[in-house]
Amino acid sequence: MNDVLTRAEDRLRTALGEPDARAAVTFLGTERIEVLRFPDPGRGLVRYATLGMSAAPMTDPTATVADPGRGPRAELLLTLRAGRAATDGVLRPLAVLAASPQVEGVVVAPGGSLDLGEPLWPGAPFTSVLVDDPDGPVPELPLPAPRDPVRFLPLLPMTPNEAAWKRVHGAAALRDRWREHGTDLTDPTRAGTPLSG
Repeated sequence: MNDVLTRAEDRLRTALGEPDARAAVTFLGTERIEVLRFPDPGRGLVRYATLGMSAAPMTDPTATVADPGRGPRAELLLTLRAGRAATDGVLRPLAVLAASPQVEGVVVAPGGSLDLGEPLWPGAPFTSVLVDDPDGPVPELPLPAPRDPVRFLPLLPMTPNEAAWKRVHGAAALRDRWREHGTDLTDPTRAGTPLSG
């Protein structure tokens, strides 16, 4: 395993405990992406974390020369309430999102959104996610210079209406709406937040 991924997995285990399941997905022309599931029964939560996205830095597709050492590195973290929906179906979709920097040349960063075009898991009302600020349960992982640290970016599921509203009004405005309505962003069965008015 790439030394960055070894360190990233150690950081996940230190912050979240032992995973109780993991799945690996390989896409044509990309490195393997794993998704680990971490139960948090004390809080009634389950966390899904990618492992593999941080093996290489993300590069701006408009850059004329890609630096193999420098550039942002990240893994994705999705936290949901346990037992309310068949959320384990999110494993492959999460791997798809984590592969997007390799496949599409996307730089995943806070405030951005990632769209699957299909439910995050079977029956889910969400087809995309908002990338949140990395101030969640997993602190960033420093790497030896000149490499950038690995950030563990929380994902917030969005309904199609919320995603469309976010494209017009921005991520901060959508977060404000969620806050105003007390939206539980970990609830896998939640309805869309009212956005008019």
